[in-house]
Amino acid sequence: MIENEESRLISVISYMELIQGARSRREMRLLKNFLTDSAMSLLPLTENIGHRATVYMEEYGLMSGIRLADALIAATAMENGVSLCSGDDRHFKMIRDLPVEIFRPS
Repeated sequence: MIENEESRLISVISYMELIQGARSRREMRLLKNFLTDSAMSLLPLTENIGHRATVYMEEYGLMSGIRLADALIAATAMENGVSLCSGDDRHFKMIRDLPVEIFRPS
């Protein structure tokens, strides 16, 4: 899916989740090399993203179980006008107008 995209973007929150999942310095290095080799651009947090994520938490938190990181990732996609690519759309499907593309690892 990444290979077919002209514009390769990643939320700083998604990046931090990937770092959190690294089990060793080697995995961290592989992650960083992959992102660099893929020409991945990091989308920073902004005040607007924080505000929108707060609205998502207030509006959907109890109903869907959307958590902080997912709210920030969804808000980042919306604020940047891009689709959110995820392997799990459970926490995103209730957000109207959020384009979500589901991928299944092979």
